[in-house]
Amino acid sequence: MSIAGVARLLVGKPVHPIGEDGRMALSDHLRELRARILKSGLAILLAFGIALFFFDPLFQLVLDPYLAAQEQLEAGSTEATTSGAAGGFLLYLKLCGLAAVIGSSPVWLYQIWAFVLPGLHRHEKKWTGIFAAVAGPLFVAGILLGYVTLPKGLEILIGLNPDELTNLVEFNDYLTFFSRTLLGFGIAFEIPVFVVLLNMAGVLRGKTLGAHRPWMIIGCFIFAAVMTPSGDPFTMTFMAVPMVVLFLISEVIARLNDRRRAGRSPNAGLSPDEASQLDL
Repeated sequence: MSIAGVARLLVGKPVHPIGEDGRMALSDHLRELRARILKSGLAILLAFGIALFFFDPLFQLVLDPYLAAQEQLEAGSTEATTSGAAGGFLLYLKLCGLAAVIGSSPVWLYQIWAFVLPGLHRHEKKWTGIFAAVAGPLFVAGILLGYVTLPKGLEILIGLNPDELTNLVEFNDYLTFFSRTLLGFGIAFEIPVFVVLLNMAGVLRGKTLGAHRPWMIIGCFIFAAVMTPSGDPFTMTFMAVPMVVLFLISEVIARLNDRRRAGRSPNAGLSPDEASQLDL
């Protein structure tokens, strides 16, 4: 492939122009998808190379919750280790790879967005932009809350170890536990956003949310119990309580949206069993 072909591939522009009706040939769609995947891959590789130079701060960032839990336990009750001759090498790969995926997320998320954007209507672009602006901070807030509560969860889990035994924490397994916990908190904070999206689409009404509110609250606690790898009630509660608060906020937003929709059209939002108002 020539240099011009590679450049055209990375730019992601179709070889054939878009038609007057705004449509593009399937081959051009696939060519654009390939270009955006390559851009995302290159961004992750570049971020991985940068993460290698910042391994020590990243390692300390991940280790700090364990050290905070270790301080609250008896001396010598737990110790962090790596296993196998390639344990340290695998640790470098996993930690830097995780940092690369997170650090390059603005690039590959934009590539996904840019690929889907041309197929959306104007009002759909508006709403998806608003929800993206809300979902991002909520996801970050969930991760931060998970990072703050992780030391207490580790303290409870390691504290269950008998006094006669020393708890050896294999760091590669701990890194998996660390990432799962933070990802669980981040996803939990996104659920209310999807509730509002379903209401905006007319699938879920605010009245329905209110009628099933007790079950929704119980569902938040069940979800938190499943998503927290530690399984301790402290971490579960710290995930479930903000979820309940966000769910209640989403219910209020859904009810306001239903009222606004009903003001525009009296028959909007009615279920199939409800009689519509006829203008005779």
